[in-house]
Amino acid sequence: QVRLVESGGGLVQPGGSLRLSCAASGFTFSYSPMSWYRQPPGKERELVAYISSNGGSTNYEDSVKGRVTISRENGKNTVYLQMNSLKPEDTAVYYCYAAARTAPWSTARASWGQGTQVTVSS
Repeated sequence: QVRLVESGGGLVQPGGSLRLSCAASGFTFSYSPMSWYRQPPGKERELVAYISSNGGSTNYEDSVKGRVTISRENGKNTVYLQMNSLKPEDTAVYYCYAAARTAPWSTARASWGQGTQVTVSS
């Protein structure tokens, strides 16, 4: 059973930093691209950052480029989202997403974590 557990959210002042973590289990993490999404209040869920299975490729949503870094530790089955220079508009529930595979050739199964709240406010 695929399981994604996010942690690290909370309340932070504008300009502050947070590091989100997502611990994965139930699939072969090192074969699986990972992403972070967010859903601001009253808005649609949107992609924030993507990282390939070996960490060699990353992509970011335009509004977070230069402020956010996605990374992964395949030995720990964990993906991270380091967020710096946070703004009130970064307030959202942040979700971990896995294109979960059990083998390099297997069909990816879309899987979501339960989300963690990030609130940027003074």
